[in-house]
Amino acid sequence: MLIAGFPAGAWGTNCYLVAPAAGEECVIIDPGHQAAPGVGEAVRKHRLKPVAVVLTHGHIDHVASVVPVCGAHDVPAWIHPDDRYMMSDPEKGIGRSIGMPLMGELTVGEPDDVKELTDGARLALAGLELTVAHAPGHTRGSVTFGLPEAADIPPVMFSGDLLFAGSVGRTDLPGGSMDDLFGSLARVCLPLDDSTVVLSGHGPQTTIGQERATNPYLRQVAAGQGAPDAPRRGM
Repeated sequence: MLIAGFPAGAWGTNCYLVAPAAGEECVIIDPGHQAAPGVGEAVRKHRLKPVAVVLTHGHIDHVASVVPVCGAHDVPAWIHPDDRYMMSDPEKGIGRSIGMPLMGELTVGEPDDVKELTDGARLALAGLELTVAHAPGHTRGSVTFGLPEAADIPPVMFSGDLLFAGSVGRTDLPGGSMDDLFGSLARVCLPLDDSTVVLSGHGPQTTIGQERATNPYLRQVAAGQGAPDAPRRGM
């Protein structure tokens, strides 16, 4: 298994390319602000052939490069229908102006081919099977993508802005809900094996076991208690 990731753009959003091995087809996860050059570099370095872009949610820091990346490789983008509108109207997703200088660097809109994600779907792409879990809270259409354990890696969850190392996604933007986020943590994260590697939308990788032991939000969810007074992350 090959997973190549890098932080992109002004928000340092993690973009991932996932393939069975170097020299094979790949899936691109969350090509955000200024991600296209990094995607191109990873494709060349590992001799990859992109077949799809999949998006954990619709915030501009995760989708800003969808149009150029999909166009360069002639591939579709997958997104949950509840977040699809943000690709064409990103400011509606954050409830404020992004800023004119930054907006000048963005290609707002949908790629030519958009497909919609559903909870529990299994996407057979690039020789991989990605399991989709609808995980609202950060946005209404947030999802995670799961990969099963393989010979050379433990199970993996691409958590988007649901779960981070030591924190969780913010819920104060349009469509956010702390109750929904806590429900998603309980339904999507807590049942996972402690060995599951968490590759999130921002920051370093972690594991479910590490977060179960130390993340104040996940510990409160496991205990059935309310939200702790701790910082949250994401746009």
